[in-house]
Order: sequence, then C-alpha cells, then structure tokens
Amino acid sequence: MRRALGAALIGAALVACRPTAPSGLTLLFVGRSPAAPLDRLSWAPDPDASRIVGFDRELRVVKRFTSPRLATPLAVATLDGRYLLVTERTGEGVVFDTAGRPVREWQSPAMASLYAAAGRRAVAARSPYFVQLGAEPDTAPLIWGLDTLGRPIEGIAGVRTPRIPLLGQLVNAGAVAVDPAGDVYFAPLTRDQIRKYGRGGQLRWTTRRGLPVRDAEPELVAGKGRSFGARYAIVNVALALGPGGRLYALGSDDSTGTKLRVDVVDTASGAIVATRHLGPRETAVAEDPAGRLAIFDADTLLAGAAPEREPFAPAFALPTPRGDTVTLADYAGKVTLVNFWASWCDPCREEFPHMAELYRGFGRKDFAVAAISDDVDRGKMLQFVQQFRPPFPILVGGGKMKETYHYRGLPYSVLLDRRGRIIERIFGFGGAEEFRQLRGTIAKEVRAP
Repeated sequence: MRRALGAALIGAALVACRPTAPSGLTLLFVGRSPAAPLDRLSWAPDPDASRIVGFDRELRVVKRFTSPRLATPLAVATLDGRYLLVTERTGEGVVFDTAGRPVREWQSPAMASLYAAAGRRAVAARSPYFVQLGAEPDTAPLIWGLDTLGRPIEGIAGVRTPRIPLLGQLVNAGAVAVDPAGDVYFAPLTRDQIRKYGRGGQLRWTTRRGLPVRDAEPELVAGKGRSFGARYAIVNVALALGPGGRLYALGSDDSTGTKLRVDVVDTASGAIVATRHLGPRETAVAEDPAGRLAIFDADTLLAGAAPEREPFAPAFALPTPRGDTVTLADYAGKVTLVNFWASWCDPCREEFPHMAELYRGFGRKDFAVAAISDDVDRGKMLQFVQQFRPPFPILVGGGKMKETYHYRGLPYSVLLDRRGRIIERIFGFGGAEEFRQLRGTIAKEVRAP
C-alpha cells in the first residue's frame, strides 16, 4: 500500500538480535507501535499495509486481516479479554474480533486519540502519532476513562497548560497503557517523565530517565503563509506491559525519535531496572517467558505476512447518471480500480486527472475504472462530471457508500484483480508518485496469467 504517515512519529536480562526467534515470545512493540496479546498470539499493527498481523509465540505470522476501517492502524490493545482495540491514526477506535470482523467503532474524545485497555477498562490519551495544534481548556482531563462502547465515563488527572495555548494538544499528548488492576501509565511525548495513576486517578509515582535537556517547552514556529508549526523534542513514543508485569517504555535516544531505546520499569516503584539502546534495524521488541527482551527487525517479521487476496464485498449494482445499471460482475475479467469520490472532496479533484491518464494507458479489455460518486446532491455531482469529463464510467452512490463500505475518508480506492479480489486498498490521494507506482502494479497484474 502507498500512503504517508504524515505527522506520525517519525532486573531484566537482554537478549541480542538473532535470526531465529526463540519460543514463548510475546511482542511488545513493532516499529513504533505497541502490540497486544490475545488467544496466545501477539497482534500488531502494520500501518504501511493497512492491516493487523497475528504472530505466534515463535513470531511466525499465522493470522492477518485488513478492513476499509483500517487506513493507518497505529496501536493494538486487548479489550474485554476477547477483542482487539485498534487505534487509527486519525483517532478513531475500532474494535475487531480475532477473525477480523468489526464489532464497533467510536470517535475520538480528543482531536486524535491513542487507546489502551486491560479487561473491560479502556482509556484514551491525546495521540503522540498525530499531533495537532490546538488549545485545551484547563478543566480538560489528561486521560479519559471509557466504557466498552468508547463513551467517556471519567477523567484521569488534569492537563498541563502551556504558555502558548495553541500548544495545549502537543504538551498533553503521550503514550498510555493500562494494567490488569486498572492502574494507568502515561508518558508525555515531549517530557522526560513516566507516571502511574491509580484506578481512582491518584498519582502513584513519577519516574525520569535523566535525559539531558529534554524538558524544554515546545515552541511555536511560523510556517508558510499564515500557518504555524511546532518545534519540540520527542522523548516518549510508546508504552507496553509485558506478561511478566513489567512496564516497557519505548523512547527516543535523540531529540527526533530516529534513535530509540527501551527502558524496563518496575510498576510498583517506578524504578528503571534495565535499558536497551536499539540499533537502526532493531525495530521489534519482545519478551520471553523468563522476562528477557529479544530484539528483531520488524520488516523481516512482517515479510512473513504475505497478503491473501479476498473478494471485494459487498458487490454493487449502481446506476449511471443516465439511469443504466452497472454491477461489479460487469468488470469480471479485467483489472479494475474501484474509486469512491465526491464533488466536495478537494483531493478527489486533484486525483481525477491522474485517474483519467491511468485509464487511457491501458486497453479496455485489460483495465477498467469504476468511479462511484458518494454525493448526496445530484446536481453538484453532475457539475463535477461536466467539469472533468472523465473517460471512464461514473456510478451514482447517492451518499450511501460510506455506510456500505465503511471507508475512513475520500478519496478511497480498491484495486481488484481479474477475479474481483482485492490487490490493495489506497486511502487518500498520494500524488503523481502514487499513480506511477499504481501504474506499475496494474501493468504487472495485466501481464499475470
């Protein structure tokens, strides 16, 4: 899949990186994301492929699933002992069973949230992966306690008010974890702290790594035109609780998050009992049954998760603007790009000329585009079509497509093989380079027997 992460962040013994995994391992982190144990598997997000991957205790890929609801999954937690609670980059919480069936979805209580859970207790903090500028009222909670439907039911601790109000979201963003007793651990993105809060919200302890010059306040910097950005040092990236009860903190060894470290924290006292500085390819961290860390290359682990093609569903039967009905079956035998768009979607307007060029680059017996409008206003849809005059068919979704296909936003495209199976999902518009890569994928698929 092609997408950018945008604002995403860029006494235990330690076991060195090894080519073959020992048995009995539980994944803690893959890349910069926390993993979660459920049903004797470790479940981790693979944001670049928009999927969730399940590893056995030898870190072999044994399950994987995708969904239109998974655009850029960034964290996984275990909810209610039977579900996977997935954090989307844009802050939605999506609950799946281990077969990949969506159970429920909820909206973020913050601009973008990161979720953690243990048992039936779920919490949300401001996401360190998708930081936005925005003020916070001084009465806002630092962390929200949620019920299993994602509804806020309590506030835990209070926010810190920065000197510049626009930095409120940033200075209160951070990693979060929950233990089986309901205690909550929070590590601010920009401060050298890890805190433990009791189930009632009482601060139990605060620990620091003693990093040099890491508590400087973030600064507001001017961007292009009238826009603003922020300059800040990354300190904490993710938290995870191991099966042995220790807290693992994935943090930055520099100010940019390019060099990482893992600190092992005693949850009773807050004492740091071990530290491992990670090399460039040491990007997956696991715990073995003896409580030792084992370090691996995340790309190598994920390479075992070769995608399995699934049928596009549900099949559609939609009218054209002239009233003719077109079905998914009409595209059988062709590589097909199913594209969802709307007249009010600015990236869709940028994308349409690229789709037209792509369409003209292949023969009609080999490649097709099904461009499905999700406009409610038929008049605005027709104005859009009149303006762009696409060479491919337009289908009328009538504003019901998101409800049917559950995509995260527009534009959203699904590339199908000649048998109607999903080759890849494409979220958003990635520009000319994305279409250059897409053209190569289609050409390869067209040549396939």
